[in-house]
Amino acid sequence: MIALREESEIATLREANRIVSDTLVTLVEQVRPGITTRELDAIAEDCIRGAGAAPSFLGYRGYPNSTCISVEDVIVHGIPGDRELREGQIVSIDVGAYYLGYHGDAALTVGCGPVDELRRRLMDATDRALSAGVQAARAGNYLVDVSRAVQRVCEQAGFSVVRDFVGHGIGRKMHEEPQVPNFDTGVRGPLLRDGMVLAIEPMVNAGKPGVKVLRDGWTAVTIDGKPSAHFEHSIVVRDGAPEILSATPRLIWGQR
Repeated sequence: MIALREESEIATLREANRIVSDTLVTLVEQVRPGITTRELDAIAEDCIRGAGAAPSFLGYRGYPNSTCISVEDVIVHGIPGDRELREGQIVSIDVGAYYLGYHGDAALTVGCGPVDELRRRLMDATDRALSAGVQAARAGNYLVDVSRAVQRVCEQAGFSVVRDFVGHGIGRKMHEEPQVPNFDTGVRGPLLRDGMVLAIEPMVNAGKPGVKVLRDGWTAVTIDGKPSAHFEHSIVVRDGAPEILSATPRLIWGQR
């Protein structure tokens, strides 16, 4: 069953996502050559706990860290560790926060210093795909309209949409109904209604769409070693324009 949230619930979700976006801003400011993904994870946990929330990811199905930090060919669920960032790499940072019984969730991809044209175009296309998906998430549309909007932008840019991982509903649980594919499954899906809360998150590969999960059971990489980008917002479906819960004026993504 897909929940329709009351405005009081949305207010709490808005705060949970503010904590997420503030944490992402702080992390982006710290991305530089030589810093380890473990150091970034520690900064994130301090930000989340300092705001009175708890990391949503820590302990989720046994996940060992507070964030997912995915570098270069890692698509999602990169486990923070001793890997040092290098100039020219792209880094996807996924953050979740649990606040007063509700979850916030958002992600973005940034360059570690200057990046080449391929990586720049990949990040740009994924950001624009998120923007298109968000704008399609309006009451009266169907879920497939969101999926088609994301897929269209990615493929027109010459990139591949990951099909093994999808977006999701979010609220009292981090993953709720409905699943939000980034591609047209051939099924119309549910009618979108005011008060639905969705996490829309395109994961886009520079090469083939295939995925390989490493032996740690979490880290998902591209099958051809080419880079991948990931952008995400948590949003509320409205009768008019959707509300982006994880938006912040300090750093703009998914709003183009």
